[in-house]
Amino acid sequence: MIEDNRIERILCVMAHPDDVDFSTAGTVATWTAAGIEVSYCIVTSGDAGGFDPDVPRSKIAGIRQAEQRAAAATVGVSDVRFLGYPDGQVEVSLDLRRDIARVIREVRPQRLVSQSPERHMVRMPASHPDHLAVGEATLCAMYPDARNPFAFMDSLGDLAAWTVPETWVIGGERVNHYVDVTETFDRKKSALLEHKSQIKSPDELHNLLTWWLGSNAEAAGWEKGRYAEAFWVMETG
Repeated sequence: MIEDNRIERILCVMAHPDDVDFSTAGTVATWTAAGIEVSYCIVTSGDAGGFDPDVPRSKIAGIRQAEQRAAAATVGVSDVRFLGYPDGQVEVSLDLRRDIARVIREVRPQRLVSQSPERHMVRMPASHPDHLAVGEATLCAMYPDARNPFAFMDSLGDLAAWTVPETWVIGGERVNHYVDVTETFDRKKSALLEHKSQIKSPDELHNLLTWWLGSNAEAAGWEKGRYAEAFWVMETG
């Protein structure tokens, strides 16, 4: 695994606003505190989300984009990009692969964070169909699309090819790395609370996070009271 002090830029590609905060915000806060530049690429604008029927559906995408930008700022991220694909209808298309490959070539990260393309057979909420599609498209964009100078030449030919040395996958059953987010737990929770259109109860959110992150820490073999985020890390350079 590449040491953080050798990392300059990290790109997180996720399906919906709030996905990166639920899965990775505590870790992101540790990265930005270390001076690493982190970018978010959000494939949809979450236009099928929310729980208040009085909010016009036409306004949801703008609300959720604003919430994601505010959440990102909470953990030190200012570069947030939205691809505008329809929430709940994401497919592993060549267009999506191309669009993600474009962002990879623009950001040129040493580390990529992606959702898992494999269904989690125990924790189903991790396996929203959009998550699976974005995970597969992102891994395809990472290899071979972004690194192949001859891929999508008609639309990406002006961007130099880029090979991502390391990829971290979230939301799958495979885990080989835990990040201690005990010190950034409050920043993670604050980021999630920015998603006001999605969070009905701050108390329920707190209970969910302490159980989930505490379970990760327990699986890592750490003492009670620690919190962790879980990843599958692989060399991809």
